[in-house]
Amino acid sequence: MFGNSKKSSGIDQEQLELIENAQRRIKQKKRLYIHFIIFLIGAILCLVANIVLGIGKEYTLFGIDWFAYVVIIWALFLIYHFVSVFITHKFLGKAWEKKQLDKLVDTQQKRLDELKSSLIDDEKEIARMQVQQDLEANPSKKKAAPKLTIIAAVGEDNSLGKDNDLIWHLSKDLKRFKDLTSGHHIIMGRKTFESFQKPLPNRTHIVITRQENYEVPNGVIVVHNLNDALDAARSDHNPYIIGGGEIYKQALPLADEIELTRVHAEFENADTFFPEIDMSRWKIVNLVKHEADANHDYDFSFITLKKQ
Repeated sequence: MFGNSKKSSGIDQEQLELIENAQRRIKQKKRLYIHFIIFLIGAILCLVANIVLGIGKEYTLFGIDWFAYVVIIWALFLIYHFVSVFITHKFLGKAWEKKQLDKLVDTQQKRLDELKSSLIDDEKEIARMQVQQDLEANPSKKKAAPKLTIIAAVGEDNSLGKDNDLIWHLSKDLKRFKDLTSGHHIIMGRKTFESFQKPLPNRTHIVITRQENYEVPNGVIVVHNLNDALDAARSDHNPYIIGGGEIYKQALPLADEIELTRVHAEFENADTFFPEIDMSRWKIVNLVKHEADANHDYDFSFITLKKQ
């Protein structure tokens, strides 16, 4: 009962195709060789028939014997056969067709992947906008934290910085930032995070980026939208939004408080800006002015605003 079992071939499909292609090439070359031999014999016979035997010697065209035309036409067929075997079938045969088809399939697959990625990004953006609108319409549904605070230092023209760095250096502002955010979750965009030499101590960093598999040090949380960032900070009674410009713009409608350092100067070389604050929706509850001194090149003010 076991003697009739069928053994499977040890040659896979790809190897079988290579063998079959090699066999086809051998047959093609063999036919071409036979064609060449027949052509030589046929050309000699025509020459003998015309010159030696005198067959059709009276038939000429433009002064050329008929057998010359036969040989030329036959030679053209032989050349065509040669080109077909060594060029057309070798470089434009089934293997070439398969390669071109694979390229086309790969190109179409890449295009489909791009469209799929674009659709996913659009769906995420629509979901984010829906959540944002829902939170604006129903503030009681905001579950991320009892209080969401934006902290920023901006010029009179709402400038934030240039080339992913601050334009000014205010030691009191840096100390205030440290005092306020220590022990809290700080939410930021990827570029803001990359402006740090290393994660800031005693703070939980939440980085928003569209990049998949974005690598960060241990302890840093990576998310792909603001809503997920707020969800990741839900255990903190007061998480902070620290930048950059686009993250500030998304967070402004959701924030309860703004800790603003207003630098009393304008900076024409800035390339990042804080969104315009609608003062009909915000109220200044604290303002402390500081004048320029040896450690501070500009006048500045610490301003606390609460949403009305």
